[in-house]
Amino acid sequence: MSDNQSSLSRRNALKCMAFGGAGTLFALSGGVFTPINLALAAGNKEAVSKLGRPLFVQISDTHIGFNKDANPDVNGTLTQTIDIVNGMAEQPALIIHTGDITHLSKAAEFDAAQQLFSRLRTTEMHTVPGEHDTTDATVTEYFNRFGKASGNKGYYSFDHAGVHFIGLINVLQFKPGGLGTLGTEQLAWVAADLKGRSASTPIVVFAHMPLWTVYEPWGWGTGDADQLMAQLRPFGSVTVLNGHIHQIVQKVEGNVTFHTARSTAYPQPAAGEGAGPGPLKVPADQLSKMLGITSVSVVKHPAALALADTTIA
Repeated sequence: MSDNQSSLSRRNALKCMAFGGAGTLFALSGGVFTPINLALAAGNKEAVSKLGRPLFVQISDTHIGFNKDANPDVNGTLTQTIDIVNGMAEQPALIIHTGDITHLSKAAEFDAAQQLFSRLRTTEMHTVPGEHDTTDATVTEYFNRFGKASGNKGYYSFDHAGVHFIGLINVLQFKPGGLGTLGTEQLAWVAADLKGRSASTPIVVFAHMPLWTVYEPWGWGTGDADQLMAQLRPFGSVTVLNGHIHQIVQKVEGNVTFHTARSTAYPQPAAGEGAGPGPLKVPADQLSKMLGITSVSVVKHPAALALADTTIA
């Protein structure tokens, strides 16, 4: 993208977009998306190679254990999702799951999820919990299985392929209809984690509930996210990934790009449509078009990432 195009994009940068479809890739450079048509999961190695190698795939809101009318076979749709990931022209280096692995935090649900995840050819998987993963009385089922990376705190960071990843937890104080919370301890940890890092380092932040206010009346946001954003704005390329709302919504603000992912389990209504959030039943032949994953690649441009959303249809 030229400097002139970048300037035009920045003047219109504060945007929110909800959209459907599959295989649209957004090249991210300095926080601005440029759409490029790409059926990433269709095995087109030549197209993928022009844009860079797959860095990771985001899976979200698998809700293993859910069996209501909106999708009575969430194991089946997760299996389809895994088949898509395994069938990618180039295998991603890692998988990121942005929460609600299970529906009721039951041991059997976590066991079933882990068994399904074991089919992924990509062996490195990073997770953060959703509110549905932390409803057990002792809040231990998730951490017993996925807590090692964070020392059972729920937040941690790691580096991969020149990108710094930060996983955050914003669901421990969750109340239905309420906003997520990071808390002072976690925010202080982020500040220490970022201290001394070059502003040119690409940053990927992932959490369950949106780290910007998508729709406050439904609790689609995080109350103290502004404090986090103040720490991230000095960096030239920041990508913030969330789940929770089961649909694609994007926002670009300066060098920070926010992106919420589809669920692999069931859709939810668009913000403000209907009585409130929750499983949305759609005609059976439409369900797979509303479920999917996000793939993130490193494009052949300094400090640039690219996101591709693919449905399981």
